[in-house]
Amino acid sequence: MSTTSQKLSAELDQRARRRLPGGVNSNVRLAAPRVYFERGAGARLFDVDGNDYVDYLLGQGPNILGHAPQAVQSAVAEAVQRGMVYGAEHLEELEAAEQVCDILGWPEMVRFGVSGTESVQAALRLARAATGRRRVIRFEGHYHGWLDNTLAVFPPEGGCAPASAGQIGDYLDDLVITPWNDLDVVRQQLTAHDDIAAIITEPVMLNAGAIEPAPGYLEGLRALADEFGVVLIFDEVITGFRVGLGGAAQRYGVTPDLAVYGKALAAGWPVSMLAGRADLMERFGTGEVNHSGTFNASVMAAAAVRSTTAALRDRQPYEQMEAHGTRLQAEIRAASDRHGLGLHVQGLGMAFHTAFGVEQPITDYRGLAQVDSDRYGRLTRILIEEGLWVAGRGVWYVSAAHDEQDLSDAVARIDVAFERFARDAS
Repeated sequence: MSTTSQKLSAELDQRARRRLPGGVNSNVRLAAPRVYFERGAGARLFDVDGNDYVDYLLGQGPNILGHAPQAVQSAVAEAVQRGMVYGAEHLEELEAAEQVCDILGWPEMVRFGVSGTESVQAALRLARAATGRRRVIRFEGHYHGWLDNTLAVFPPEGGCAPASAGQIGDYLDDLVITPWNDLDVVRQQLTAHDDIAAIITEPVMLNAGAIEPAPGYLEGLRALADEFGVVLIFDEVITGFRVGLGGAAQRYGVTPDLAVYGKALAAGWPVSMLAGRADLMERFGTGEVNHSGTFNASVMAAAAVRSTTAALRDRQPYEQMEAHGTRLQAEIRAASDRHGLGLHVQGLGMAFHTAFGVEQPITDYRGLAQVDSDRYGRLTRILIEEGLWVAGRGVWYVSAAHDEQDLSDAVARIDVAFERFARDAS
């Protein structure tokens, strides 16, 4: 299938630019093609011009069950008939909390929020309260939200810098920036600084790069956190409920003190969650540490969490997702070889990364910084024109809704896109 028309999308984009800055509501979307979608169903998106796309972006990851999963939509629709926001407690949030603690296994308590960004802030505040210290070990290239004390770029010489105009640079001073996948450097940082409150990490570097932890790395972080008395925080906003029912903590067998969840937690509904040990989390309960929010644990949020996690628990789609993504990676490599593109592919079945400009496995941000982003961006646009909805940064997400027909169509469209790209480059 080749996209033949984007006429209506172009007209809507012009309208949007008059009322929405840049025509979008998230800066992440500024560089993407301006396609307006009418609906999503399963693993497909359908735009206003009548084109369909096999979706491997999945709303940047949340749509673990595909678009508009009936069980989740029905549960939310039924729940909101009784109300939406009470400013008080309700049974749905209690049952959601009990269910996720039971599914994940390790947390004793949870707090619901709206976005991963805010739940990361709650985790950092809690760690500082518990330790009486203020600094945080944070790794190059990991993403923990867009607020002033976490949003950063990482220059080649090390350290970090503000990523946005208007950002207060010295808010980043409490971050101890460290290369990932190197335990010796983490020990050096903990030895050099006696004011470290926490280590925060994506347990798999999935926001960019699809980089797995080296064997023993997460175990090593756990041991160092215990040795130096710091709080170990897993940012599982992307990995949670995606790389396994129990997220990365289960997949790699390492238990953090706190973990932040989002995206796949509620199958597309805007919900986040901080989970952790009771002795830490109860600091919220006593009022010592503040965590507030009008929309925390709304009826919709709780119903979405409960129905999504129940579906994942009951269906156990992870083997299917792993197999689909593994086959898709193999087909991408084969098409790349046929057309002489030299595309690098790595990662897990349910989330992987493709890039130009590297030949060896990428193990940290410094390796990821070597990729040819401009060239890949050009390929992305052709893939989208041929009916694949994918992220410009190279991450591909697989859902429980992707089936054999989706894979077959995707493979055919990838081949056409790669042929076009090779021809245009010659």
